[in-house]
Amino acid sequence: MSDFSLQFLPLLSWPVVIGLAVLAAAVAALCLLARLRGAWLRALVLGLFVLALTGPILTREQRAVLPNVVALVVDRSASQSLDERTRQTDAARDELSRQIKALGNTELRVVEAGGGVKSGADGTQLFTPLATALSDVPPDRVGGAILLTDGVVHDVPARAAALGFKAPLHALITGREDERDRQINLVEAPRFGLVKQATTIRFRVVDRGPNMPSTAAVILRRDGEEIARTTVPVGELSSLQVPIEHAGVNVVELEAETVPGELSPVNNRAVLQIEGIREKMRVLLVSGEPNAGERTWRNLLKADANVELVHFTILRPPQKGDGTPINELSLIQFPTHRLFDEEINRFDLIIFDRYAQEGLLPAAYFDNMTEFVRNGGAILLASGADYASENSLWGTGLAEILPASPSGNVLYQPYRPEISALGKRHPVTRDLPGGNANPPAWGQWFTTVETKLREGSAVMTGARGDPLLVLAHQGKGRVALLLSDHAWLWARGYEGGGPHVDLLRRLSHWLLKEPDLDEEALRARAVGRDITVERQTMAETAAPVELIGPNGEKVRLALKPEKPGLWSAVYSTDVMGLWRAQDGALQAITNVGPANPREFQDLLSTPDGLKGIAGETGGSVERLATASGLSIPAVRAVGAGSAYGGSGWIGLKRSEASVVQGIDTIPLFAGLLGLALLLGGVTLLWAREGR
Repeated sequence: MSDFSLQFLPLLSWPVVIGLAVLAAAVAALCLLARLRGAWLRALVLGLFVLALTGPILTREQRAVLPNVVALVVDRSASQSLDERTRQTDAARDELSRQIKALGNTELRVVEAGGGVKSGADGTQLFTPLATALSDVPPDRVGGAILLTDGVVHDVPARAAALGFKAPLHALITGREDERDRQINLVEAPRFGLVKQATTIRFRVVDRGPNMPSTAAVILRRDGEEIARTTVPVGELSSLQVPIEHAGVNVVELEAETVPGELSPVNNRAVLQIEGIREKMRVLLVSGEPNAGERTWRNLLKADANVELVHFTILRPPQKGDGTPINELSLIQFPTHRLFDEEINRFDLIIFDRYAQEGLLPAAYFDNMTEFVRNGGAILLASGADYASENSLWGTGLAEILPASPSGNVLYQPYRPEISALGKRHPVTRDLPGGNANPPAWGQWFTTVETKLREGSAVMTGARGDPLLVLAHQGKGRVALLLSDHAWLWARGYEGGGPHVDLLRRLSHWLLKEPDLDEEALRARAVGRDITVERQTMAETAAPVELIGPNGEKVRLALKPEKPGLWSAVYSTDVMGLWRAQDGALQAITNVGPANPREFQDLLSTPDGLKGIAGETGGSVERLATASGLSIPAVRAVGAGSAYGGSGWIGLKRSEASVVQGIDTIPLFAGLLGLALLLGGVTLLWAREGR
């Protein structure tokens, strides 16, 4: 393609040329007015001389027409995998690609888009990838864009001007008009709840499509365990109570029964995470006699803002006979009946610190404490010589749940407490500062109560390797035995001290069932598209874990040791939704992506969401599926300003953009051609005047 243009390069400055032109015009005009012979020829010659002074140049540009750029955006979001949508999308993509390439002088850019975990976007994203694909193309070269989608798009611009090009946008919609689907929507979803109390979830079951039922059965699960089942009216606000059983994250699921013929049950489920928060944990500390370690326990528990401490020290045993009248005593009477009978279940943990049974508590109260533990409570015995004495708590009803029996001897010799092989795998004692050194990098203790282990785990050892700290489960509760009263030496910094705060705090929190300190636990957490599975176990090995995705996909994960007692594995996925890890009776739940992805909230295909912006550009929105099968429109290239669509066809704007490949210039009054014109004019004038 060639374009011609005329340019001027004057031999003199423009003011001089213009002045001479005016002078020549005046002379020519006078000649014409005087009706002199050959006046018109004089004017022509003068005009040639003036034109020669302007330096006229004829320019010819060699141009190459640039191809149109057309974007074909293919929606690969999760909802596009439903029903026949994938097949429809692939068939339309192949046919449209063939037609667009056949137009000639057209560059086709196919964009696979849709959002998902990998993109980090919540919902179907098509216009952002479209803008990226055309970011290097001038607007006048864009011939248009075609979207292959189910119509559920979450990044539609408010106005067509935001597209960045002036060309038609067409949308071809997959799916069927008669689709039906059920979804469950959370209306009120609390983020926090108090442990041992119930919180309320409000929700609504919504049905869309023909011939849908009026009620729906709903199942409520907490951490994968079904806790309630009910029937609710469709379309109306409903509520359920969720008991919060433990601190930390409680994964709650609401699942509505499926409807025959619905698109997918994936949006029949709603997931929320409720952070369990304990009210102040009530701890009863009973000190049998004043001792150096008493203040250590008291300071530790008082420093914890989540602990409500009730502390009694037995200063005056009942057999003490000093003759002082009761009404003159300044000591507070020990409310044994109230604490160990009426209100025992209000406590979370009972600690006996150097306590020996001296007739203060009737046998029935120890039976109450035994049941208290079996029903979910916790008891800690921080013992010294009292546990080996004739008045030991071993001689009460607590013996049924205590994990070690005393021999009656106390070992008085210096030693450094050591973490046992089991202790290195236990969350309470694993990684205690200084514990991995040999010998441990902390101060010495000087007493150990000699015992025989009956059950539980000796996680720390004392003199001669005897059990020092024993942990055990009893029914729903927990029991701990600390068989020395010298932990206070670490608190006082003797020989550099030791991690008494870490040890005693972990110990009390293990007794209070802190989930992070469970010996046998399976945990899962998702960050981006990576799912990290952790298995805490006291065993020497950990079996593979089965990971189950929201679409039923099952993956067997082999775990690798991370540290003693802790095994882990990482799995990457692009599938959003609830993933479940299982290892025998243990299971853990985590959610990949948003808790309730926008992609799954509305699964019905629809042309309505794209009609506005497509109409602004002159494009069209049509369904691919018809009663007779799949109808893929014909593609035509049309000029700017023409209609961009009609019955059975869609149009793409034909661009006229071009690029210059070469330029030729021809000076009109330079060389022999200019000389010939001027001499010819002068000769013609001379011949005319010579007649």
